[in-house]
Amino acid sequence: MTSKNTELLLETCLLAGKIMMESDAEMYRVEDTMSRIATATENHQLVCYVTQTGLFVGFDGTSNIRMVQIIHRSINLEKVSKVNNLSRDYVAGHFTLEELLEQLKQIHYEKKFFPLWMRIISASVISGTIMILAGGVWSDLLLTSIIGGLGYALFYFSLKVLQIKFLSEFLASFFIGCAAIIAVRLGLGQNQDMIIIGCVMPLVPGVQITNSLRDLLAGHYLSGVSRGTEATMTASMIGFAIAFVLQLFY
Repeated sequence: MTSKNTELLLETCLLAGKIMMESDAEMYRVEDTMSRIATATENHQLVCYVTQTGLFVGFDGTSNIRMVQIIHRSINLEKVSKVNNLSRDYVAGHFTLEELLEQLKQIHYEKKFFPLWMRIISASVISGTIMILAGGVWSDLLLTSIIGGLGYALFYFSLKVLQIKFLSEFLASFFIGCAAIIAVRLGLGQNQDMIIIGCVMPLVPGVQITNSLRDLLAGHYLSGVSRGTEATMTASMIGFAIAFVLQLFY
């Protein structure tokens, strides 16, 4: 394989891995996808090391090594699915390595995401339904949905301004706690505990907790522990905010 083709393969593997890492995919899935692409290209054996902040790839028995830094991460399972499907199609021989790279670039620069209004409505629906499932009363459904949607909106806009994820989660949880208690005291709601539980659910790091456990079970202890730590800090900020509100009002 020529030097040009080697660089092309490394660039393709790195871009596929970067997209998946920035979309919060599991570590073993990232490594498996890059390895399959390399193996399908003249049976190259890829050596890769993946962390939450960087990707290192090279070929076994050679000195060709490339790396890329992971700066921004968000949950985008649609991109993970698209990269997985592309890698499967490439392994099946449906298109060339150059075509795979071009399609990966299109996915990487794709800015499509659910609009803010839809995310706020989704947070409202989740808040209300979780409150009911947790044992709340139907009369609190509308109130819980409104507070949950406003809490998520506060989280989104404060994150844009402050650029500190944990502080934004604290502020959103603080608002949710205050709004729930005040609403119940004004007679607008009945069970403040169930309202709070439902409203904070859109902020709970469910994907991070799941991926942390999956990475640990797959033997990726570094990423599993780091993701678990991040999830623990997020949960702690939510818990600290609610505890502070309860101390403030009681």
